[in-house]
Amino acid sequence: MSGCGCFPVNLERSSRKGSIKSSKGSNSSVKETEKNQSLVVCFGEMLIDFVPTVGGVSLAEAESFKKAAGGAPANVAVGISRLGGSSAFIGKVGEDEFGHMLADILKQNNVDNSGIRFDPDARTALAFVTLREDGEREFLFFRNPSADMLLNEKELDTDLIKKASIFHYGSISLIDEPCRSAHRAAMDTAKKSGSILSYDPNLRLPLWPSEEAAREGIMSIWNDADFIKISEEEIKFLTKGDDPNDDSVVREKLFHPNLKLLVVTEGTKGCRYYTQEFDGQVPGVKVEAVDATGAGDGFAAGVLKNLASDLNLYKDEKLLRETLLFANACGALTVTERGAIPALPTKEAVHKILEKVIQ
Repeated sequence: MSGCGCFPVNLERSSRKGSIKSSKGSNSSVKETEKNQSLVVCFGEMLIDFVPTVGGVSLAEAESFKKAAGGAPANVAVGISRLGGSSAFIGKVGEDEFGHMLADILKQNNVDNSGIRFDPDARTALAFVTLREDGEREFLFFRNPSADMLLNEKELDTDLIKKASIFHYGSISLIDEPCRSAHRAAMDTAKKSGSILSYDPNLRLPLWPSEEAAREGIMSIWNDADFIKISEEEIKFLTKGDDPNDDSVVREKLFHPNLKLLVVTEGTKGCRYYTQEFDGQVPGVKVEAVDATGAGDGFAAGVLKNLASDLNLYKDEKLLRETLLFANACGALTVTERGAIPALPTKEAVHKILEKVIQ
């Protein structure tokens, strides 16, 4: 495999007229959104990932890269749609070729892109992702500042946020102003309208001024979330070195009183879950890993797609375990291809691999 192109881009473009304020090529009407009782609105960054076409090399050694749309919240939005769910994305990209390409990709994947804003003065963010031999990644970001960092509160599509049954976000949008204030305002709007708040910290230390700033920023909105997805690495970071496999650490330091569900992803081992009533572990789904980019986002999409269909499923341990096995399969399939969005699975693909697991 060589070259940069990895997914088709429809020639039908998002209209550029008046595009500084919004994406005019939206793929859903207000009436359609109002009728949707299972809409998941994802807030945050969307960018371009450049991934070496050969694993186990440094950026300097890579001869070619595969271009792929990325950004954790956008990945989750596309993942939900691929699984047959209803999703929307809110964020900001540059008034440039990459920015319009990303808006188009959302549209092509049936994600409501009416919440996208375009910045005429800042570029769409880029990330070069190196793949180690074990499929894990290292990141080099280009955002000084990028458009996603410049979304302000006045540009928020509050009507779209109010229609969400689930409002999903990460922590990267908390790093800088004005996006930090926009993030908090969006959360407040979602909370007041009765949405479930879903949080994936998605730790990216190179983007934060310091480790302490990252820790404080991530934890500053921790107690507002109803659902949290976190990795073992993130537990260790947030607790300053505590054992991520210790249930008491999770319960005492991370599970707050208003939290409905906390899930710890464990890579190939699967995941652990904690609710007010019970906890447990769900085994992973084995595949041959090619690129771990987007695995956690694929997992989150699997959980949120099902949660949006039944907002109380976390109360039923059997249903929760079925959902988490489904999500494990989503995450596993995402690592079988390079890039995040190109690799996110369909519902049919997930069911197919689960048939083999259950047998």
